[in-house]
Amino acid sequence: MQTNQETAVQETQAVVNPLERRLDMTIALEVIDKDVEQRLKKMARTVKMPGFRPGKVPMNLVRQQYDYQARSEAIGAVVEQSFSDKAREQKLRVAGYPQFEPLKEPSPGMMGFTAVFEVYPDVVVGDVSAQQIEKPTLSVSDAEVDKTLEFLRKQQASFEETSRAAAEGDRVVIDFTGRRNGEVFQGGQASDFVMQCGGGQMLPDFEKAVLGMSAGETKTFDLTFPEDYQAKDLAGQTVQFEVTVKRVEAAVLPPLDAEFAKLLGVEDGDLAKMREEVKQNLEREVKKRLDARIKTRVMDVLVEVHPIAVPKALVAAESEQMTRAAIQDLESRGMSAKNVPIQPSWFTAQAERRVKLGLVIAELVKEKQLFAKPEQIRTMVEEFAEPYETPSEVVRWYYEQPQRLANFESMVLEGNVVDWVLANAAVSEKPVMFDEVMGMRP
Repeated sequence: MQTNQETAVQETQAVVNPLERRLDMTIALEVIDKDVEQRLKKMARTVKMPGFRPGKVPMNLVRQQYDYQARSEAIGAVVEQSFSDKAREQKLRVAGYPQFEPLKEPSPGMMGFTAVFEVYPDVVVGDVSAQQIEKPTLSVSDAEVDKTLEFLRKQQASFEETSRAAAEGDRVVIDFTGRRNGEVFQGGQASDFVMQCGGGQMLPDFEKAVLGMSAGETKTFDLTFPEDYQAKDLAGQTVQFEVTVKRVEAAVLPPLDAEFAKLLGVEDGDLAKMREEVKQNLEREVKKRLDARIKTRVMDVLVEVHPIAVPKALVAAESEQMTRAAIQDLESRGMSAKNVPIQPSWFTAQAERRVKLGLVIAELVKEKQLFAKPEQIRTMVEEFAEPYETPSEVVRWYYEQPQRLANFESMVLEGNVVDWVLANAAVSEKPVMFDEVMGMRP
């Protein structure tokens, strides 16, 4: 319920720090009283009491029963409305929600309070011309296609027992026991453990020690755990392992034939078509990964050239949002958040970066007119839909409801920002290796 308070509100503003403000305000008690009276009259229309019909309860009884509730609501509403009016009048860009504190000694006939709040910082688009940005480049050639097909063949490999010694890519069945100071440590013992040599299941030194061993052979060797090992009691510790190889299995790769092509989704088994599809998929994936690297570097640049303070309220809200997302992710993996007490404080630094980038990007988009254009959004949706069996249906689904396009609009907008920074910064190209980009083991 709103009341005209222009003649009943007085205020004094103080700057606490670059973003925090204190606004002392006083409101005439008659304004509160009028609001209370209006609320009580509205309640009286529907309030029920024994012995009276609805709406016929005497006002003195309504006031006696509901005055505290009405007054609490009136004070809250008048205070919030008064603050909102003054913030709008003074063109304050309030960040988050203000805290209200009562004034200790208001003038007679007045109610006083202090609003403590933060404002958005003034963002001035910085100069990126001196910023050095290396733009990674990689062209997908036949060699990359061959390497990827080999990688895919290894993923589809079958295994056959062999009498030779274990080599890279083989699968071994082993028993092992790990001891520290002569005692078996937790998690240091297993029987019939299946490990692929060079597969990264175990520590590199462990896998290296097994290479060259044959079925029936036992070896004892020392191993030092990395300083950052997840089991803190073993980090940096040297232990002794005893390993017995029970079986060595050699990998048998499927031939590059029509059946393999069909396995990759080429219905007619055409090998040339298979290679072309693999190349197209690689080009898309390489572009995606390189774009992600470039975007990260551009965002680093924007943070560096805009050393602005950000409202604590926005950082706290972002930290809470990230906490909820982390909990949902845990639960989606079948884990209980009770076992992992995730705290918002874990995300404070990341949240502050996100808030800062959000403010900078918003100002940059506005000043440089980098808004997402409909044709840009359409192109991105079509590129996203391209790998699907019926791309046109995917595109149509997204355009059936405009809100489904929100993520694409956001990505286009970020892309426009990245392009603007690259066009204005000192950019140099840097060729990168295929294995590095794709994370493949050589």
